[in-house]
Amino acid sequence: MSTNNEAVQTGRQIVVSGVRPTGNLHLGNYFGALRNYVKMQNEYQCYFFIADLHSLTTHPDTKELKENVLHVVSEYLACGLDPDKVVLYCQSDLPQTAELYLFLNMMAYKGELEKTTTFKDKVRLQPENVNGGLLTYPVLMAADILIHRARLVPVGKDQEQHLEMTRTFANRFNHRYGDVFPEPKAFNYGEQLLKVPSLDGAGKMSKSENQYATLYLSDEDDLIRKKIMKAKTDAGPSEPGSVKPDYIENMFDLMKLVSRQEVIEKFEADYDNCNIRYGDMKKQLAEDMVSYIAPIRQKAKNIRANVSDLNIILKVGAQKAAESADRTLQEVRKAMGLKYF
Repeated sequence: MSTNNEAVQTGRQIVVSGVRPTGNLHLGNYFGALRNYVKMQNEYQCYFFIADLHSLTTHPDTKELKENVLHVVSEYLACGLDPDKVVLYCQSDLPQTAELYLFLNMMAYKGELEKTTTFKDKVRLQPENVNGGLLTYPVLMAADILIHRARLVPVGKDQEQHLEMTRTFANRFNHRYGDVFPEPKAFNYGEQLLKVPSLDGAGKMSKSENQYATLYLSDEDDLIRKKIMKAKTDAGPSEPGSVKPDYIENMFDLMKLVSRQEVIEKFEADYDNCNIRYGDMKKQLAEDMVSYIAPIRQKAKNIRANVSDLNIILKVGAQKAAESADRTLQEVRKAMGLKYF
């Protein structure tokens, strides 16, 4: 059984990352994170969790929560995560995280929490639901990371501020009570973080933005084709060697993810020579994307059909995560003087 002690003994550094079960995983999740997770599982001690408690800050209705959690787990497994190599668990199945969250909240100040970019964004988007969990979201994220005393955290740009706050809380605790926590740092597996562009030419693919501009791992073949055929294009270049507009560059960037090199080179040459036929390019991209996504979708469906196996994976993952978390809390309570017997 993989444990924190084993990670230390083997010299494997600890990686922690979580995903909210608030929507289907999309192509950006896959190329931006999941592919790297699959690599990491062979070299690091990885704790990957489904952040169902985080989802409550913006999605308090829990009717679909269980279904969403199982869906995300099945897609994680379909993409190549191995529960024998990683600790895969649900956030709410690890009550030790909530206890550490309580302790860290005693060291988090209202002013610094109100200044976080994500808090201000959420307040603007949901002014009728500005709850305490929303304000202390960075503290819970810090607890998720520090409960395993992780050193490496794969994060995107939008989470870098939260990771900096995690370091602040860790240092604050260490200064006040004694050294318990390492300083976690951002981790991108030595590669440039890959941003998958949306189909509407506006930014990257996202769960929460335009659904038709995002390709989901669960999309059926015809829906993938429909979305790509609706992607923004123009009349084409009027001069050889023209610079591509962003939304056209996005099409080529998507093609680079799933198409053969000779196919990409053919359409690059067509563009440079002002012979580009976007309809043909979209059809090619759509078929290549279908070929790429369909096996993942089908594998996830097959995994999702066996609920008992998924439950076992989550139960065993929670047990492994608890071993690591218990050791951390023993150190935390000892440092704080909260061990009375």
